[in-house]
Amino acid sequence: MSSLTNLFIAYGNFLFRYRNYFFPLVLVIIVISTQPGTAAPEFLSTLSGVFVILFGQAIRAAVIGLDYIKRGGINKKVAAEHLVTTGIFAHCRNPLYVGNLLILCGLLILYDNLWAGLAGALFFYLSYCAIIMAEEAFLAAKFGDEYQDYCSRVPRWLFHLTGLYSTLAGNRFNWRRVISKDYTTMTTWMISLVLLLAVKESQLHTNWPVWLIVMVAAITVIVILALLYCIKRLKKSGYLTAPEDSC
Repeated sequence: MSSLTNLFIAYGNFLFRYRNYFFPLVLVIIVISTQPGTAAPEFLSTLSGVFVILFGQAIRAAVIGLDYIKRGGINKKVAAEHLVTTGIFAHCRNPLYVGNLLILCGLLILYDNLWAGLAGALFFYLSYCAIIMAEEAFLAAKFGDEYQDYCSRVPRWLFHLTGLYSTLAGNRFNWRRVISKDYTTMTTWMISLVLLLAVKESQLHTNWPVWLIVMVAAITVIVILALLYCIKRLKKSGYLTAPEDSC
């Protein structure tokens, strides 16, 4: 490998370990260093952003609901007990990261600053490329020809559509697993959505007083956190554990 490739893999391993802290920090830096509302009419950017976010979440739900793969690694390091090639992974090698990238891009679209959006989208895309490169190096070393054959059949980013309908229709969807495994991601983007909308409203309009915007945003965040607490309680009680997850 070249020194540049090794550097990119090292960056990917760093992001794999700290992305849950680093990526939100980047979003905060974008918000405090730029102004929203310079790219498109507000209603259009808001609707477009929400649509992209929901599309990304739908992809994540389909992946987790059909054939889940643990992406947290072991001790925050890249790890895999076996190679998952079924479910949505039979059509795209990194569907969870595609979903993540769409959610982040949706938040940037909603924020509605053209240059901040382009810079942020490029940063997150290159960052996920680095994470994927680190994972691919690990998987190629561990699974060898089996992984190389998988890579030759399934795209890294795009979706191979042949047989996708059969995959979606022919497998039982585990909604309990989606909620149990993905509630933190959903909570994160929902709170981010609320805060970005509050920032846009406070900076672009005068028809709502700032105190009212803050109050509405705070109440909404409290409701989201209350739902998060309820999900945690349901998960602890075992209600969200499907039979196949308890085996």
